[in-house]
Amino acid sequence: MNSDWLRPQWPVSRRVHAMCTTRAGGTSLPPFDSLNLGDHVGDSATAVAANRDLMLGAMGVSTVFMSQVHGAAVAILSEDTAHGVIADACVTTQRGLACSVMVADCLPVLLSDQRGTVVAAAHAGWRGLAGQGGHGVLEAVVSALHRARAQTRLNADSQLFAWLGPCIGPRAFQVGADVRQALVSDSPEAATMFRRQAGDKWLADLPGLARLRLAALGVTRIYGNDGTDAWCTFSNPSRYFSHRRDRVSGRMAACIWLDG
Repeated sequence: MNSDWLRPQWPVSRRVHAMCTTRAGGTSLPPFDSLNLGDHVGDSATAVAANRDLMLGAMGVSTVFMSQVHGAAVAILSEDTAHGVIADACVTTQRGLACSVMVADCLPVLLSDQRGTVVAAAHAGWRGLAGQGGHGVLEAVVSALHRARAQTRLNADSQLFAWLGPCIGPRAFQVGADVRQALVSDSPEAATMFRRQAGDKWLADLPGLARLRLAALGVTRIYGNDGTDAWCTFSNPSRYFSHRRDRVSGRMAACIWLDG
């Protein structure tokens, strides 16, 4: 794999593999330079296809590219799942098939049980986190993980682990009062993840909000993005794509899979 890509450091089974791409290693021309994996952002279709082949070749497994809509639907992946399935999270127990999400400021969340029987990926922007009535994409994907483990009847007591990838950081993610209200209304403790700015604007801590949601679901072993500037997509233009910063932007992918 490209040495610039991120590899989670977490104590899960050695049969679990995961990574998150950066801008490095692809064929796309500016402003999509260079490893743009999004086929919906205006880049050359030939370049996107070549970039996806590069990523899959490095991984050595197949994946499903979903159509993400900032919702909370979860796809259960199998070898028959078609590209373009409308969902913002995915789960699989199938070996050699990666769960993947694409991001360019939203938070990618990768999950696995400690013993490596099931893996999942979620695309968690503020809309997906907020969801409806306090049930968002993280609640949906963790519930799907538990169901998948119950169906396998293996290691049902195995602890869940999460890894948070790069996203827009808490010093760059300015939102309005409506966004804050959507995230605080069903989770009052989320108020600690906002810092007030002038004009009723707020700085939001997206990875902090995700950590709160995961902890409430019993997922307390959380690794990766700690909200520092090194993880901020907006603040690191040479390494990460950022839609908010550039408006016309490529997409990165965070992927997790079980040994084939």
